[in-house]
Amino acid sequence: MATFRKSGGRKLKAISTASLPDIVFMLLFFFMSTTHMKDKTSMVQISLPEASQLVKLEKKNLVRHIFIGEPNKENRQYGTDSRIQLNDDIIDKPEEVTTWIATERASMPESDQGKMVVSLKADNKTKMGIISDVKQALRRANALKINYTAKKRANQ
Repeated sequence: MATFRKSGGRKLKAISTASLPDIVFMLLFFFMSTTHMKDKTSMVQISLPEASQLVKLEKKNLVRHIFIGEPNKENRQYGTDSRIQLNDDIIDKPEEVTTWIATERASMPESDQGKMVVSLKADNKTKMGIISDVKQALRRANALKINYTAKKRANQ
């Protein structure tokens, strides 16, 4: 028969925490490299129009976004008419787009300045007059590569 011995004199060894900082930093670098940070908050309401033929842009670092739509509930101090949002600012006049394009172009590397694409994210209820004014300002700023953002049309 087996006998059981009581080992009262032995203590369990402590768990080594020497590798804990390595594990923490490894997880930190993993999450830092895989997490996408949202860089712009939309201050206007946008429900994108639908399109049947869409093309995805390859280099997203060359794209600058212009949002056009009615201000959100938090931004009702700007009124209820369609407004233009550049980065995190709502502007009053479409003529300010020209100076914004010059600033954005200057912040890019010199080799990419001619490849800059302006993406218009306009609400589907926005009147064409304000979009036309923005396009005229882009033409004056020599930003001729314009992209319209849309969502894919549901199959019929």
